[in-house]
Amino acid sequence: MAFADQFWQLTVTGLVIGSVYAVIALGYTLVYGVLQLINFAHSEVFMFGAFGGVFATRALLPSGNISATESIGLVLLGLGIGALCGGLAAFALERTAYRPLRRRGAPRLAYLISAIGASLFASNLAGKEFGRDSVNIPKDLFDYNTQVFSVFGARVSKQDLVVFVVALALLLLLDRLVSGTRLGQGIRSVAQDSDTASLMGVNVERIIVMTFVLGGLLAGAGGFLYAMKFNASFTMGFIPGVKAFTAAVLGGIGNVRGAVLGGIVLGLVENYGQFFLGAQNLDVVAFLVLVLILLVRPSGLLGERLGRAA
Repeated sequence: MAFADQFWQLTVTGLVIGSVYAVIALGYTLVYGVLQLINFAHSEVFMFGAFGGVFATRALLPSGNISATESIGLVLLGLGIGALCGGLAAFALERTAYRPLRRRGAPRLAYLISAIGASLFASNLAGKEFGRDSVNIPKDLFDYNTQVFSVFGARVSKQDLVVFVVALALLLLLDRLVSGTRLGQGIRSVAQDSDTASLMGVNVERIIVMTFVLGGLLAGAGGFLYAMKFNASFTMGFIPGVKAFTAAVLGGIGNVRGAVLGGIVLGLVENYGQFFLGAQNLDVVAFLVLVLILLVRPSGLLGERLGRAA
């Protein structure tokens, strides 16, 4: 089958997956913008959000057929619980893996080692507590086979529409928060110059904690969206986490809108690439994009720091 025949279907799928990458990538971008550090345990924050949302919907899913209203309510519940679990995980991560090092003035390498250790601990803890098998959302909840409409012949399912619309809403909400609220002003001021921000009365420690929690809320909601499309497992964080990091670097890490652009572009490139290289090489495309970006344009497509980007 020719690429032209599959172009629109690949585009629809790429936009859906790319929007999820963008939501996760925002956590990397926010923390990097404020602390100039890569939070490599962010993928496990995403994982805990997925488990929280999946278990909540499975526990409350009524037996038999469910109405459209009940389905929407369960989706919203899953998003809320997933975001809450992600936020709590991010808060715990900041308190245990980052704050002690920050107070001691530790070198950057110590943060990296601490984050990797926290990531390994969290993934193994999830495997022990939640089991080593994948956990999925009952298919009846979202009626996967229902086509809502088509775009130039490309099928758009109810699931695709929900994932894309919710992810887009989260992205717009964060952009508004960063650019138009007092919290956003605090985040941007600390990202630009934390010492000066402190002299101007900004509580830098509070902003750092809020930044972690905000990134965790987004990652948790993104984890539930990802579980809607695939499933939840204790190893689920690594590959999507690396791809979200790739999206953040692609767009310009430290730039909120850059993370969104990077996620969408990566989702599209990844899906177009699998047509030529095969589905078994899907992940190779993302890693190839990361290498090329680091070689050709390390600052990313919109390479600005958070404090100057909004």
